[in-house]
Amino acid sequence: MRASRLLQILLLLQNRGRQTSVQLAEELEVAPRTILRDVDAMTEAGLPIVVHQGNQGGIELGFNYRTRLTGLARDEAQALGLILAAQNPMIAALGLEQAARQARAKLVESLPDTTRRHSADAMARFVLVEDTPVANDRVRALAKAVAARTVARIRFATQAEQVIHPIGLKLDAACWSVYDGATGLHIPEADWGRINMSSQRFEPPDAVPR
Repeated sequence: MRASRLLQILLLLQNRGRQTSVQLAEELEVAPRTILRDVDAMTEAGLPIVVHQGNQGGIELGFNYRTRLTGLARDEAQALGLILAAQNPMIAALGLEQAARQARAKLVESLPDTTRRHSADAMARFVLVEDTPVANDRVRALAKAVAARTVARIRFATQAEQVIHPIGLKLDAACWSVYDGATGLHIPEADWGRINMSSQRFEPPDAVPR
């Protein structure tokens, strides 16, 4: 358990830069005191951990240190392979199938040899195909609006026409819904009607309710 946490700390510092003990503790769901003990252990092990004191202080990696993802256990590598192999309807909705294949190949190739073998084995032996059609022009249109942060109108050209700020798409039990940042509501596909896309942009909130 501790070895896994130490690796997580290392990767967080590598990818996010300087972090406080409180930030790391919240991310890893432990006490700040635990993080400080872990940092001491990492320093004793020879890792270039730098601790800055004061209001602007924090913990960071020194000497441009980088590490590869070497600390995955076998079951973690297998789980990663299944995650990468699963067909995600959101990718298809955005038309990112080719980009997803390229990203998956790059990620797998970046793994250490043993981890890559375990992940590739899981990907070859277990195939999950999401049987949810995304050849749906309305889903594709709203997916692009979510990505571009552009205003849309649902139930277009009817008395019930509604201007929405689409900031998220959700697929639940084969039913799509769009999260409208203007009202704070999830609107199911059955209520979308005809959709009109706008070039007007909006600023989304920081978080999208699930």
